[in-house]
Amino acid sequence: MNIGDLLGSVLQSGVSQSTTSRIQNSLGGGGILDQLGGLLGGATGGSTQNTTAGSGSLAGTGSIGGTLGNLLNEAGRMVGGNQNLALGGLGALAGALMGGKKGLGGALRGGIGGGAMAMLGIVAYQALKKSGAFQKLKVPLGLAEPKTAAEKAELERNSELVLKAMINAAKADGQIEESEITRIVGKVQESGADQAGQNFLKAEMAKPMDTASLVAAAKGKPELAAQLYAASLLAIEVDTPEEKDYLAQLAASLDLVPAVTQQLHQAVGLQMG
Repeated sequence: MNIGDLLGSVLQSGVSQSTTSRIQNSLGGGGILDQLGGLLGGATGGSTQNTTAGSGSLAGTGSIGGTLGNLLNEAGRMVGGNQNLALGGLGALAGALMGGKKGLGGALRGGIGGGAMAMLGIVAYQALKKSGAFQKLKVPLGLAEPKTAAEKAELERNSELVLKAMINAAKADGQIEESEITRIVGKVQESGADQAGQNFLKAEMAKPMDTASLVAAAKGKPELAAQLYAASLLAIEVDTPEEKDYLAQLAASLDLVPAVTQQLHQAVGLQMG
């Protein structure tokens, strides 16, 4: 089982009705999606090659404009150049969102999963930075390309945690019904997930809620904590008291101050009453 493939399949299938729109909001809307899809490879899965130019732009033909582009350029400078950012993953995610493709091959599913980690890295980094609560921040793995075997293993663990956070959040207003598990696994199977991935997903959805293990994994890692909270926002509508309570408790347990969670809500386009 490749966790990137599985994460890509789950995102492609949609955990909640709002998953796709919240990803689109996180990437800055249609204009940015068009630029990412065109400049970074789009539905082909893209490549991170030739994504830099002389004056720090994000592609050889020009930079991605707006807030997202500025943030990516800043993150690129922190990791030694934009070639060290996972821009190809963002291109794959943008291409899938624009094309609405089904039954994609493993390489692109993994690209979508990698793009999700890059997107969550952007959202987390921006929220933490804007909150003013942290003086020293790292560019999250996923947005920064892993350079060593240890970093690759850490990114895989983080991807699994993101997937588990989404599933955990989906249980916020009660356990996931068997019929819903069957529906989700069926969609994931259609998108090409292997049997091991389907079995993993079934097992995780059938388990009781386990917020404690997510919190423990993110202890002392604000970048990961913000990514897990943002991933949770992709998985639920937040239209019940139970879901609102869950998010409040999750944020408190992850040591995310209100200034951070408000930025994360804004990033995904969620209006909290």
